Amino acid sequence: MKSLIRWSATLGLVGSAILGVGFGQAAKVLALPQDQIVKTLQPVPVFTIVDAQGAPIVRQHENKQVTGVFISQQDAQKFFQQLQQQNPELAKKVKVQPVSLGEVYKFSQSMEGKPDGLNIDYVPMNDEVELAKQVMNQNGQQYPEGVVPLFVARVGKEQGYLMIERNNESRIPFFFEKAQLQQLLERFKKEKPDLASTVKIEVIPLEIMIATMKEKNDEMLTKIELVPSQESLQFIQSTIQNRGQSNPQGQSAPQNQPAQSNPQNQQKK
Repeated sequence: MKSLIRWSATLGLVGSAILGVGFGQAAKVLALPQDQIVKTLQPVPVFTIVDAQGAPIVRQHENKQVTGVFISQQDAQKFFQQLQQQNPELAKKVKVQPVSLGEVYKFSQSMEGKPDGLNIDYVPMNDEVELAKQVMNQNGQQYPEGVVPLFVARVGKEQGYLMIERNNESRIPFFFEKAQLQQLLERFKKEKPDLASTVKIEVIPLEIMIATMKEKNDEMLTKIELVPSQESLQFIQSTIQNRGQSNPQGQSAPQNQPAQSNPQNQQKK
């Protein structure tokens, strides 16, 4: 059967740009337009804990207000269950709220530069963190603690990023789960056996990818496609079925009047 996916590889500037960026202030004149960044992030659902007014609960960390944004719905539910045990009165007033990663980004931008602004703390999936550490160790790199790992593949003699062509557009898929990338690579190896030995998996933190988009106006960055975890894909499907709509990302971003939580409760796992 003929493959429905066309494979290619690209060198571009995306690799050096992402791996070389820091967490400093973005150079606005060089950044991708915010609409483009939001478009890349929008398809990914994430989860936070909010009160009845939609305000996120926060903790104090180094004199800053911080709220957790969970990549996994299950992790958010576990945190909520812990909150029910440790602070039952607060737990009665809050709930787990899905929201688009694109909306979280817009909210974080609205807080940027404000002395009392709310800081976003992305909470990764523990299993994927451990897998990311293994990959980076094999690649001679050290995993930066406290970040959300994304998995991407390089292929070919020139070690370009693996691209797929869909609807006449070339995309570079970045995965929140290593297993999903491995499934894609198994298919790639069967269809391109001559390149099978050249395949290499790399890890790039979500936070660095976003920072790069804010600092580099590189066309290759517009080709990045974030692939939600299997759990999140199931959430999207169930949301579509329940609402009878084609777009599950209709949730609003957190509001800027946070509710207070116990500082010990909301921690990265």
